[in-house]
Amino acid sequence: MKTILVTGGAGFIGGNFVHFLLRETDVQVINLDKLTYAGNLDTLAPLAGNPRHVFVQGDIGDRDLAGRLLADYAVDAVVNFAAESHVDRSIDGPAAFVETNVLGTFNLLDCARAYWSGLGGAGRAAFRFLHVSTDEVYGSLGPTGRFVETTPYAPNSPYSASKAASDHLVRAWFHTYGLPVLTTNCSNNYGPYQFPEKLIPLVALKALAGESLPIYGNGSNVRDWLYVEDHCRAIWRVLAAGRPGEVYNVGGDSERTNLEVVDTLCGLLDELVPDSPHRPHAQLKVFVTDRPGHDQRYAIDATKLKTELGWAPQELFETGLRRTLAWYLENPDWCGRVMDGSYRGQRLGTGAGKDDRGEGAA
Repeated sequence: MKTILVTGGAGFIGGNFVHFLLRETDVQVINLDKLTYAGNLDTLAPLAGNPRHVFVQGDIGDRDLAGRLLADYAVDAVVNFAAESHVDRSIDGPAAFVETNVLGTFNLLDCARAYWSGLGGAGRAAFRFLHVSTDEVYGSLGPTGRFVETTPYAPNSPYSASKAASDHLVRAWFHTYGLPVLTTNCSNNYGPYQFPEKLIPLVALKALAGESLPIYGNGSNVRDWLYVEDHCRAIWRVLAAGRPGEVYNVGGDSERTNLEVVDTLCGLLDELVPDSPHRPHAQLKVFVTDRPGHDQRYAIDATKLKTELGWAPQELFETGLRRTLAWYLENPDWCGRVMDGSYRGQRLGTGAGKDDRGEGAA
């Protein structure tokens, strides 16, 4: 049985990937997560008692811990999700993003290199380090075109800059040391277990509470939406068959403006919660001042992943959004507990620092 070290496996995408691995494969998962605000053990509660899941609370920046986990569990692959990941938070406090996304990734790479160098024969040949990144490293698009794997990097936020730096480190560890790495750059994910500072869960929970639904600018910013389970399948496929040193873009073929997302979500809530006193939920929309450096459009060209590895998204945006909203409606306790921390739906990303208490925005 293979053993995979998943970092950030109590977060949104990482947690979904851990669920995917334990449901769809026979691998053992060593799950390393620092349990910051977006890491939530409730996400892993359904896995309690599963002998193939080992959870370890810790930091990818802890060299002794990372090295010990690799050796003690004879890890066959590392999948690195661990990251500070919210653009608005990076505007208010960029230091944490540099520490985790850049220095943490450096430490994990170096620990993996030391471990891999000590492996012999088949184990050394089969080992992989897969780094999960974002399309935001490519910057912003105009009304046409899509990001490909060779698009020059042009990050515009502290978050995307820190992820770009980590991507460059991963590339360097392949070209300099020969570490068999893989990188995936994904578009905007949505689905179960997403922390409610992100657009879809934030708008859904605010609408159900009858609160205003703030939309940045005029709502024309475009994102390519990827259902998280499709992303998990893509990562697993790249890990299994991707060529070391290569980058694979992962997108959902579902471009929508923020306003279209909010309108679609509100319409689904009207249907799924017919007794809501706040119907029609679209009446709660308000337009607020745009955030600094807000990229206009992202769109992924996943042709390489589709043609080389045979992956394609299975979920349409409308069906994926319906599944997502159904999950949040069926899991109010998870939502309540994850909101018990310092975040209460307030606006982030004004550059005012941690004391900013304005409204959240989409």
